[in-house]
Amino acid sequence: MLRKSFLLLPCVLCLPWLSLSAADQPALLKSEFIYDTGPYPQIHATTIVETPTGLVSAWFGGTHEKNPDVGIWVSRLVEGKWTTSVEVANGVQYTKADGTVVRHPTWNPVLFQPKEGPLMLFYKAGPTPENWWGMLTTSADGGQTWDQPHRLPEGILGPIKNKPVQLPDGSILCPTSNETHEKPSKWTVHFERTRDLGKTWELIGPVNDGVAIQAIQPSILFLGGDKLMALGRSRQDKVFEVTSDDHGKTWSEMRLGTLPNNNSGTDAVTLKDGTHLIIYNHIGGTPGKWGGKRTPLNISGSKDGRTWQAGLVLESDPGEYSYPSIIQTQDGLVHVTYTWKRQKVKHAVIDPSKLVLRDLVDGQWPQ
Repeated sequence: MLRKSFLLLPCVLCLPWLSLSAADQPALLKSEFIYDTGPYPQIHATTIVETPTGLVSAWFGGTHEKNPDVGIWVSRLVEGKWTTSVEVANGVQYTKADGTVVRHPTWNPVLFQPKEGPLMLFYKAGPTPENWWGMLTTSADGGQTWDQPHRLPEGILGPIKNKPVQLPDGSILCPTSNETHEKPSKWTVHFERTRDLGKTWELIGPVNDGVAIQAIQPSILFLGGDKLMALGRSRQDKVFEVTSDDHGKTWSEMRLGTLPNNNSGTDAVTLKDGTHLIIYNHIGGTPGKWGGKRTPLNISGSKDGRTWQAGLVLESDPGEYSYPSIIQTQDGLVHVTYTWKRQKVKHAVIDPSKLVLRDLVDGQWPQ
């Protein structure tokens, strides 16, 4: 069970939360880089999944985001060590008669292990988020080898950044979103459901107009019974929320929640005991700029998905810590991966039974 602390610290110990060390956060069991050096100057958009043979992580890497040489790279945790990453997909489309290769960048890999069936790796290919398309490849051996990627049906993008969920009827519900070419771009959230491991699809939404609240990159939480909540990134300085009472068939009106958002990606998960965790940057946007700082990187917890309490500070130094992924494995531990300064992939392990949640006061992280 998660424990809430009511301990009042003496003034002499009332240091800023930026000074927290590992000893102050007993729930944080491990924090490591998946690799020391890699064949890509820049990486982004990590994802992690548990398979029957162990943990698998993926990210996109290349010269820099949007460059045609950006591909999807995969690493597996084998006997306590992460394997050397291997490029398993890229944006090569075809080769011209003169030998010129037509290639687009790839984006936002999402790993998902269904209860039955192969490991799935969704990603996007295309020059920009406004005109990319959905791709899917699968692995029957826990990420060691991969089938030939194929393009998803027209209009289907797959999960846009965060993992799908599998519903009681076995169907897979993907949280996704769209960005239009307009200025400003309309950011809308929708959902895609497949009942046959990606062969056929049903599109649900969009659930917002992309104007009043501009939102993308949702995560899905289980609220109990048939109720779901999706939450994620917005341009309105707050994490957005939208709920469903029928396992995602229909959705409520979108609203802004209480947590800050810096126009950067988040991820969330519902634990086995019903507690919800969100990993995000606990900081708002910077007025007049695209978004905000992507530090600190935090984890907060909630019993209902709306009232949140401060949990962990994973990163607090200057730099970019972003586009996280979070899961709970069968042993009850929580695993996260995230972009570390666009240079490396960071992996952390958390024991939720040791997680002490503290109240957020006026939206501020507790001191």
